[in-house]
Amino acid sequence: MNPIFPDPARVAGALPPSDREPTDADLQAIEREMPLIEAEIALLDVEIALLDRPLSGVDVKRLRRAERRVLDEILRWLTSRAAAGSEAA
Repeated sequence: MNPIFPDPARVAGALPPSDREPTDADLQAIEREMPLIEAEIALLDVEIALLDRPLSGVDVKRLRRAERRVLDEILRWLTSRAAAGSEAA
C-alpha cells in the first residue's frame, strides 16, 4: 500500500483491514511463478553488470544463457497454464 496515494476503497472504509494480506491462492500463484521471477532477476543482474563495459565472449555467453533461462521459464509457465486450462475444460 502506497502511503502517498492511498487506496480510495480503504479510505472510504469499503475494505476491511484484514484484506491487506495475500490469500493462500495468491501465495500459491507467486510460488508457481517464482522460477520465472528468479530467472528474470538473474537476467537483470547480468544486464546491469554489463552496462559499463564492452562485451567479451564470456559476457555474451552469460547474457545468452540468462536470456535462454528466461525463455525456458516462460515456455514452462505457458505450457502449465495451457495444461491447466485443458484440464478445466
